[in-house]
Amino acid sequence: CFFVFLQADAEETLKRIEGHKGVIGTIIVNSEGLPIRTTLDNSTTSLYARLLRSFTTLARSAVRDVDPQNDLTFVRIRSKKQEILVAPENNFLLIVIQNPSE
Repeated sequence: CFFVFLQADAEETLKRIEGHKGVIGTIIVNSEGLPIRTTLDNSTTSLYARLLRSFTTLARSAVRDVDPQNDLTFVRIRSKKQEILVAPENNFLLIVIQNPSE
């Protein structure tokens, strides 16, 4: 079945991302804003999922306001303590939290 292959391929990609030095955690959020896969605890996952879904919606809106033919493909937020990478794709969000110094 193609879906099983796609799911296995996605799982392999996530394992590769999670294996990178400095990666603190990963979260996948569905179109309803619910985390469907995470490597973090529940409260941290819920916080990131809620805040980054809202942030990504605002960022996508800003990109489309500038150019209605364009769309958001990636967001990087870097602070002193961590870096958050968000990739919106097919009504899902892939969120990666990492240590920026590694």
